[in-house]
Amino acid sequence: MARRAVRLRHAATLTGTLLVVGGGAVLAARTVDLGRAVETVRTADPVVLALASVVYLLSWPLRGHRYGDVLAAVGHRCGTGFLTATVFVSQAVNLVVPARAGDGVRAYLLNTRRKVPYTTGVSSLAVERLFDLLSLAALGGGALAVLALAGEHTAGGERFLAGASVVALGGVLAAGTAVTVAHSDRRPGAWLRGRVRRRRLRAVVDAAAGVGTDLRVVATDGRTLLWVAAGSLAVWAIDVLTAVLVLVALADLNLSLPVLVCVGTLAVTVGNLAKVLPLSQGGIGLYEAAFTALVVAVSPVGAATALAAAVLDHALKNLVTVVGGTAAALALNLSPGTFRRSEHSES
Repeated sequence: MARRAVRLRHAATLTGTLLVVGGGAVLAARTVDLGRAVETVRTADPVVLALASVVYLLSWPLRGHRYGDVLAAVGHRCGTGFLTATVFVSQAVNLVVPARAGDGVRAYLLNTRRKVPYTTGVSSLAVERLFDLLSLAALGGGALAVLALAGEHTAGGERFLAGASVVALGGVLAAGTAVTVAHSDRRPGAWLRGRVRRRRLRAVVDAAAGVGTDLRVVATDGRTLLWVAAGSLAVWAIDVLTAVLVLVALADLNLSLPVLVCVGTLAVTVGNLAKVLPLSQGGIGLYEAAFTALVVAVSPVGAATALAAAVLDHALKNLVTVVGGTAAALALNLSPGTFRRSEHSES
């Protein structure tokens, strides 16, 4: 039954990927000058792209250190080097194996190599992602404010900015509420557990309660909360800087530096929020569509250039992730059998 469920999840992810990528390709062919987009990619400055790759690579030790802060808060101290490699492997697996199998790989490695319980591995990863969403919302909200005050966006982008402002505010409020509840004396997990009778629902509630427990530990430790939040902002600031460098590598965009940074910030924010939807493998197609739509909506950059930037940015980041993840897997002496065992343990 568990293997069948895994196969069904894989099939659903692959089908969604084909539909999203296929539909996106048809839409792009009708609305974007694909020949110009390809030419823009072909003439991109390789030196600037290489610099963007190095900059993006620098974010990974920060990811490992931040995850170490989360684990240390719940009583499990692991070295930054090991955690960086673990995060690298899990993210690479998420890109190439359907149904976010990399999450199970991370929990498996933490359990087998550092004796971290599976429940803690899963809940700490959820805490990490909550801070990711909060950081994206904060960065996006700041960029929106700067663009709105500067008034340097296209007329068609006004509605987009208004809608994005609502989404960013909603993200900040949702994440802020979660942290506030975790910091309080309330125990919603215990309240729900006492009212759920069905086994499957109880398992979901128990998992959510585990996330709440770990989040409570992080939220009530001021120093840890500060470091995890700062680490998350630094990780996504580097992600934004990578996208900005990709935009710079493509052409003379005739944008002031503050506006260019704001556009890059919003593009990365919206692109990554779109990837939250589990509709395609690694968010392929979703990221490019959201990135392109944002850039076109809030700046005078043409659709062909925006699409070229979206494709290059996502491809560059995925390439660094896969190459780094492969190197990390070799360093950790992992094999395909490791991934199969992690899938079974996750199921």
